[in-house]
Amino acid sequence: MAADPAPPPKERSLLKIRRLGPADRTAAHALLDLFADVFGEPDTYSGARPSDEYLKRLLARETFIALIAETEGQVVGGLVAYVLDKIEQARSEVYIYDLAVADDFRRRGIATALIRHTQAIAAELGAWVVFVQADRTDNAAIALYTGLGQREDVLHFDLPLNNPRNAPPSHAGTNLGNTEVPHTGSFAIKRSETGDETP
Repeated sequence: MAADPAPPPKERSLLKIRRLGPADRTAAHALLDLFADVFGEPDTYSGARPSDEYLKRLLARETFIALIAETEGQVVGGLVAYVLDKIEQARSEVYIYDLAVADDFRRRGIATALIRHTQAIAAELGAWVVFVQADRTDNAAIALYTGLGQREDVLHFDLPLNNPRNAPPSHAGTNLGNTEVPHTGSFAIKRSETGDETP
């Protein structure tokens, strides 16, 4: 199966995709509501919402991409991506972290349109590639991404932290939320100074 089909002309004219900016905090909350509902993760997306000042700063960053698809004032799809600057070459990559479409609006080309908008923004920013991950059991997402790009089979690992406040959320099929990191002794990480060859 290739990318989802384009919506009929009437729906296409009603559908608007736009990038959120610092003044779009209400729309950002609507996007978080959509993610909470579609992903079935209300605690992740609604349990500790950031302040308006935090959202304003985040949405102002060129390296943060938040898109919404809306029709008649309703947010029916959305995407969040991050621009990652690389060290091995003077280039960047764009990572699509969250992508969702409301149940009643699927199979209308909305996910594809959100990805295409992200690709256009990435090209404007001079990025090298846009990449996204999918769960092995998410056949719809796999079919969509396969129709749009080249597949690579990789494994994803969440590495828990000692500080539970900063620990990543556990994902389905894992129990990382309750995993304790063994204490391996004292250590420090420091930035190398010019001429410092300490690894």
